[in-house]
Amino acid sequence: MNSQNDDQPAQRKANIFTGFLLFLVSIVLFITTTPLGFIYGIGYTLVTHFFKGLGGFFLEIAISIDQLGNVIMQHLLNMLWLKKGGYKFGNRDETISSVLGKNKVQNTLTGFGKFIVKILDTIDSNHVLDSIDYYVEPKN
Repeated sequence: MNSQNDDQPAQRKANIFTGFLLFLVSIVLFITTTPLGFIYGIGYTLVTHFFKGLGGFFLEIAISIDQLGNVIMQHLLNMLWLKKGGYKFGNRDETISSVLGKNKVQNTLTGFGKFIVKILDTIDSNHVLDSIDYYVEPKN
């Protein structure tokens, strides 16, 4: 049995050198290209959709950052926010909010996890339940 839920296959094995090298390249590209892409994206959105398009642009960025956090912090979040047997964090195709929502439904959140859900649901009513993604690509 793997460390993920039964519906989440074990992660593909990768050579440590290749994985680390690709990680470093991705960090360099992110640092050097993100500011330009962000500024251009805001300008493009303002020209094509005016201010009403900015909300969607910012939401897309927030979702992508959320997915990154789900992967980077998976081990810590699984330990701090989930009871044993909970639906695990770590799928690169899913947001932290979606995982929290699934665990809220399954009642597998720790007290700390419930506290985080309360904060998110205060900011955006029913946030974690509305964020549940039922069509997540399996982790592989």
